[in-house]
Amino acid sequence: MRIGELAERTGTSRRLLRYYEEQGLITPQRCANGYRAYGEEFVDRVQQIRGLLDAGLPTRIIREILPCLNRPRDIHFTDATPEMLALLERERDAMTRRIELLTRNRDAIGAYLAAVRDR
Repeated sequence: MRIGELAERTGTSRRLLRYYEEQGLITPQRCANGYRAYGEEFVDRVQQIRGLLDAGLPTRIIREILPCLNRPRDIHFTDATPEMLALLERERDAMTRRIELLTRNRDAIGAYLAAVRDR
């Protein structure tokens, strides 16, 4: 697929997709005419990148952990610093707190809807 279709399917602008490429987060194939060609797997990859960015991770960390999202047992970090590991632990813990909050909010909305429908 071309960049426009990937942008549409992921809700990500073409400009952001080009930025992800510049940062080494995605690497599309190039057609003979120079156009970018993206496989189906890029839809999930872009959504993963967006989620990690939304969680507050910088692109330099995302670039290092993206391979773990596919095959965690095959990944060996030779340059994982204690600071990077601490950052990832903090981000993981923050994500857990957000998930718990979202779960409570979802349950509260569900209870509200049930109460309104019972009337």
